[in-house]
Amino acid sequence: MILQYFKKKENKEQIIAREQYKKILAEGKTFLNENNFFKTKDYKTSFEIVSIFLIMNIRRNLLEANRTLFIKVNEKLISLFIADLDESLRQKGIGDMSIGKYVKSYVKKFYYRLKKFPQENYFYKNETFIEYLKLTDLIKNDDYLHVSRIFNDKFNDFIKPKN
Repeated sequence: MILQYFKKKENKEQIIAREQYKKILAEGKTFLNENNFFKTKDYKTSFEIVSIFLIMNIRRNLLEANRTLFIKVNEKLISLFIADLDESLRQKGIGDMSIGKYVKSYVKKFYYRLKKFPQENYFYKNETFIEYLKLTDLIKNDDYLHVSRIFNDKFNDFIKPKN
């Protein structure tokens, strides 16, 4: 009877979401390290990049054939993201008494970004996406058109059908 507590029970949505979230984090880290158009490479920049990639992934999931499954996957992705925010902020030294306030502010920021994210799947040269990038205040030299093109290519990679 105790064995049931040693086995981690996961359903299909949790497994898919965990794998997607790992990919999002890896892509975000690579993207941050390989590009030099960011003003700074800090926690805020990392948060914004992961947020953009998470939104891209959520959009891709909504294009999947089994929409009901992937709506649940998206919910699990958001839960993983929030848990990851909590853990990473704790690692930065934020204590138990104030962690909730910090997590809440980042979650509000994420949902605001989600709301402002362009609805189109092709957003290169899209003024809405350029305005979105300006909102993040990450790009140096105001090279928003170039950065928009790079994000568009990355988004197209995300929405390609999975093998």
